[in-house]
Amino acid sequence: MNKVNNYIKLNISFLIVIVFLFGLVVAKLLYVAVSPTVDGIDLKAFSESIIKDKDIIRADRGTIYDVNGEVFARNISSYNVIAFLAESRTSDLTKPRHVVDKIGTAKALSPLINMSEARILELLSQPGLYQTELGPGGRDITELTKQKIEALELPGISFTKGVKRHYPNENFACYILGYATKSDHGEIIGKMGIESVYNDELKGTDGFKIYQKDALGFQIAGTPETVLPSSDGYDVYLTIDYMVQRYLEDAVFALSEYKYDWATITVADARTGAIVGSASSPNFNLNTRENIKDYNNPLTSYSYEPGSTMKIFSFMAAIENNLYKGSDIYQSGYVMVDGYRISDFNNVGWGKITYDQGFTYSSNVAAVNLAQRLGIDKLTAFYEALGFGSKTGIELPGELLGEIDLVHKTDLAGAAFGQGITTTPIQNVQALTAITNNGTILKPYVISKIVNKNTGEIVYQGKRTEGKRVASEATVNKIVELMDAAINNSDPGPTARRYKTKSLTLIGKTGTAQYALPNGKYSSGGIDSIKSFAGIFPKDAPEYIIYVSIKKFRGTNLQMADVVKTAIEAIAKYKNLEDRPTDINQSKIITIGNYVNQNKSGVIKNLETLGLVPIIIGNGNTIIKQAPSQDMKVIKTSKVFLLTNAAEYQMPDVIGWNSSEIITFANLIKLPYNIKGYGRVKETSIVPGTIINPGSTLDITMDNRSD
Repeated sequence: MNKVNNYIKLNISFLIVIVFLFGLVVAKLLYVAVSPTVDGIDLKAFSESIIKDKDIIRADRGTIYDVNGEVFARNISSYNVIAFLAESRTSDLTKPRHVVDKIGTAKALSPLINMSEARILELLSQPGLYQTELGPGGRDITELTKQKIEALELPGISFTKGVKRHYPNENFACYILGYATKSDHGEIIGKMGIESVYNDELKGTDGFKIYQKDALGFQIAGTPETVLPSSDGYDVYLTIDYMVQRYLEDAVFALSEYKYDWATITVADARTGAIVGSASSPNFNLNTRENIKDYNNPLTSYSYEPGSTMKIFSFMAAIENNLYKGSDIYQSGYVMVDGYRISDFNNVGWGKITYDQGFTYSSNVAAVNLAQRLGIDKLTAFYEALGFGSKTGIELPGELLGEIDLVHKTDLAGAAFGQGITTTPIQNVQALTAITNNGTILKPYVISKIVNKNTGEIVYQGKRTEGKRVASEATVNKIVELMDAAINNSDPGPTARRYKTKSLTLIGKTGTAQYALPNGKYSSGGIDSIKSFAGIFPKDAPEYIIYVSIKKFRGTNLQMADVVKTAIEAIAKYKNLEDRPTDINQSKIITIGNYVNQNKSGVIKNLETLGLVPIIIGNGNTIIKQAPSQDMKVIKTSKVFLLTNAAEYQMPDVIGWNSSEIITFANLIKLPYNIKGYGRVKETSIVPGTIINPGSTLDITMDNRSD
C-alpha cells in the first residue's frame, strides 16, 4: 500500500512539474506575441533582416574633360578574375567547372595578370574555399586582358564585372588630374589633383535597393521592393587644351634627353588667367601609378629661389615708383652691400652701361642698385601685391606660400635678382598676368566649368577674376619694351636672344638661380642650378604666358631654348598666331560638326570643302566615332579622324604625323602604343596597309625634330 501511495505521489509531482513548465512556455509565447522586443531584440526588425537584403546602386563618377571636350578621365568597365576551387561545382567531369590543373592554370595566368606563378598557385591551393579572387593582379583588368584569359579556356576561371577609373592619356597632365582608386567597399575615391579636390562633385550619390530574399539570397519574385536611384556625379571641364598640353608633354620629354632632376612648363591664357597646359617631369602613369616618385604638383608645391626672372618685377617696381630712367649709366661688374660682394653673372660686367642694357644683359648690379633706391618696404609691398608670399587660390591641392621676408640690406639685394626669396611656378604665372592686363593681376584657374550630366545644367563656371592693379599702363609698356629687347634686340649681349622665334614675336626673360643645400650652403651654380624662362607671346596682342623651370639641367642653355621654342611655335601654329599683329584670323578657324552616324562619303566631301583633311579609319560606310569632337575649333588643313563601322582596321601611312595625331588615331581604335622620341613620326612597328591585329601594340619612333 505504501508503494502505491509513493507511486501516486511521484506521478502527481511529475504532473505538477509538467504543468508548471507548460505554463512557462505559454507565458513566454504570450510575451513574445505581444511584446515588440524580447531579450532586447526587436523581433520584427530581426525577422526582416533575415528575409531582406540591401544592394548599393553605385553612382557613375563624373568624367573629366579638357576645355574642348576631350576625355581626360572616365569610368570604364573592368573585371576581377576569380577561381572556383570546390570540386562540388563540377557535375560532369568531362566539363569541369572548377580549377583542375592548378600548376598549369598558374603558369598560364601569370604573364597576363602580372603575378608570379608561385603566388597564383598559393591562392589556388587554399583548402576549404569555394572560390577565391586572384588579386591584386587580377583586379580591375581590362576587356582586352579578359578576352586573352577567356581564349585560354581554363576550367574554373571566371570574372566579376565592375568599373574602374581610366586615364586614356596615361601620364598626361598627371599632377593636374590626379587619380582616383577603388576602396575596399567598391567606392571610387579621388586621391590627388582635381580628382581629390572635386571628389564630392565627381562621385555623385549612391542609391540602394531593398528586397526580400530566399534562403539562397536571391530576390523573391513578386515581393515588394524599395528603390532609391543613384544620382550620377558632375562632369568637370578643365581649362587645359589637349593640344597645348601635348606640345608641353613633348617638350619635357625632349628635355629629358639631356637629363635633369625635374622640369615644369606651364602655359596660361594671358587675358583670363586660365591654365591651358602644364606638364612636368618626372611624371607617372595615372592608370598604374607604378613609377610615382613624388605626390607634390610642381606647379603649386615646388617652392624655390627663382633667379633672374624676378628682375622683371624688381625693375617694374622701380619704374612704377618713378625711380627708373633707362638711359642712366652705371658701373657694372660688382657692388658691395654690407661688406658682401655681389657680382654680375659673368663676374666682370660690361663696363659702364645703361639700366636698359642692364635688364637685357641680366645684370645683378643694376637690379641691386634699383632695389636700394626702393628700399625694403617698397620692394616687399610690390612683390606682395603681385601675389608672391601668398597662395594664388588655384583649384589644386598642396599650394605653398613661398617666402618674401626681407630684413637686411643683403636680403633686399638678393631679392632684386631672385635669390633669398622663394616662389612657386604658379605665382610667377600670376605675376606675369599684370603685364598682359595693363597692370592688373589675374587669378589663375584650371576649372572651365562643372556640368550636371543628367540635366546639362552648368553648376559652376570658371571665369576671369581680377585682383589688384599694381602698375600703370606706362610701367607695363616699359617692361614690355625691355622684355622685347632681351630677346629680339640686334645687340649680341642679351641673355635671352636664344629664345627668338621665327614665326612670332616672343618677349621674355631668362633666369638662373643657385639653390639651398641641406647643409645651409648654396649650390655651386652651372649645372647645379635652377634655370628658368618667363615669356609672353605674341608681343603686340598677348595671348599666352609661358613659364619654365628646370633643376640641374645637364644640357646647354641653347638646347633648353630650342626645345621651349619648338613648343611655343607649335602652339602658335595650332592657334594661328603666326605672323599676326592682332587677334586670330577668324577665316582660318573651323568649328567641327557632328559626323557620327553619317555616311562616310558625305562627310569626306564636307570636310574637304571646309579645307580640312579627313582621315578615314576602316572600310565601313558609317562614321561611329570622330576626333576632334563636335564644336571643337581647329585651323584649316587640320586632320579630322573618322572611325567607321568596319570589322577590322588597316594601318594608315602615318609617317610625318605629329605626336598628338598618332595618339588620337591609336586612342580611337583602342590600340596600345609606345612613343620613343619627339617631333614627327619616323617609323612604326605596324607596317602601313596591314591589318591591325587585336592585342597588338604600336611602337612609334619619332624623328626628334619639329616642323
